[in-house]
Amino acid sequence: MSENLIQAPGALLEAELDTLFSVSQILSRSLDLQDTLKEVLQVIGEGCGLRLGLVALLSDETGNELFISAAHGLDVEAAGHIRYSRGEGVLGLVLERGRSVILDEVARERRFLDRLGAYAPDKPFIAVPIRIGSELVGVLASQPDTSDDGLLDDRAHFQEMVANLIGQSVRLARQVAKEKRDLVDERDDLRRAVRGQYGFSSIVGRSEPMKRVFDQLRQVAKWNTTVLIRGETGTGKELIASAIHYNSPRSASPFVKLNCAALPENLLESELFGHEKGAFTGAVSQRKGRFEQADGGTLFLDEIGEVSSAFQAKLLRILQEGELERVGGSRTLKVDVRVIAATHRDLEMAVEEGKFREDLYYRLNVMPIYVPPLRDRIEDIPEIANFLVAKIAKLQGRELGITDSALRLLTQHMWPGNVRELENCLERAAVMCEGSHIDRDLVLLSGIEERLQPPRPRTASAATAPVSNVDLGDENMDERERVIAALEQAGWVQAKAARLLGMTPRQIAYRIQTLNITVRQI
Repeated sequence: MSENLIQAPGALLEAELDTLFSVSQILSRSLDLQDTLKEVLQVIGEGCGLRLGLVALLSDETGNELFISAAHGLDVEAAGHIRYSRGEGVLGLVLERGRSVILDEVARERRFLDRLGAYAPDKPFIAVPIRIGSELVGVLASQPDTSDDGLLDDRAHFQEMVANLIGQSVRLARQVAKEKRDLVDERDDLRRAVRGQYGFSSIVGRSEPMKRVFDQLRQVAKWNTTVLIRGETGTGKELIASAIHYNSPRSASPFVKLNCAALPENLLESELFGHEKGAFTGAVSQRKGRFEQADGGTLFLDEIGEVSSAFQAKLLRILQEGELERVGGSRTLKVDVRVIAATHRDLEMAVEEGKFREDLYYRLNVMPIYVPPLRDRIEDIPEIANFLVAKIAKLQGRELGITDSALRLLTQHMWPGNVRELENCLERAAVMCEGSHIDRDLVLLSGIEERLQPPRPRTASAATAPVSNVDLGDENMDERERVIAALEQAGWVQAKAARLLGMTPRQIAYRIQTLNITVRQI
């Protein structure tokens, strides 16, 4: 009899050591807490006879109620709806007292609720606390598959060791979950900030030309249509492209930018399409190009009119087929990229002169958006100036404003450099400003006094008034007046007006759009 008692504890100890090793392996293998706990319960049931196991954890919401997080050999669906308050049942008793509860026989304990209806009334039951440090976070419970054999304390001690290991996994899982929540919150905050920075509201302008641009932006942002942004340098074409992307269904995906004029052709190909290791001298590793980086999102190609004819052919393939090959590679890659291109050049003239491929022009010009120059929306200057002054003040960390006299002076300048020139002018004035307001004298000191011109009135009636026998070569006429005069002389026949101006029909059609000329029907 004594020999059996000596051998039984030894066999149990060996089984427990083997099981502990298996438990440690399981807990270090995955961060999926629920699946991991189920596997642990299965192992201690099969290895040490601790069957019908469950892990009940404190609810994150109340912190005062246990819910069954994992179970083995039990009705998992039914177990998932059961809760235990502090002091309720044997599990609640462990939560209340903070120490293990060992029952010799389930039927003798009146506080045993058996809500699952699965435990044998004539067998023991062990419930031990799960802790993270000194904090109690849950309960590990099981029923030995044998009646009381004098080794219940040993089994309870083993179960406490497993509970300690589970506690470390719960701590790690909660830490990872918190970090994930923090990252999600940070991501959402950044997305809101980006949408605020690049939303339509960030584009300043209430003039009629800008209202038309806003209407186009709201429509084109909904779809994956290729967009070609036209306009002079400094009009904010990149800001327009950003607004389209961040208000589109692709806003959660990458927005990748590339200035095509900033790189020579041999580097431009590698930059856009990527390269394989060893493709050329210096290619020490494989590199993804901008198209691959923008997969699922948007690629903004600024100054598209600057690329060479040879490179235009390579660009056309990916725009048509969505396929590319890295430099030095032979594998064809598929990408899903929305392309937004921008240029200040007259692409129609470049097509006529053979400097820009006609098929690429039509592939890019699916949805053209013309950004008006600042001189054609003088009424927007005060609002833009106030916006820029507030931006400069934030960068300089001080209070800064601008006087009405300075704003009036700004509206008298023709701004050949557009918004970029205006921003530079105001930044220079801000640097020289010792007070809290930029006045007229500071604007004059910023360097625009030599180019001051009286504002040119432009009304609808003046724009469409009959013009006859006007000298189209008059240097005092601006381009818009010259085109209108030619159209009047040609009876609003565009082909005839183009001949008068020495243009092609395509070129005069482009100028009618960019100069916002309403075509009269004769």
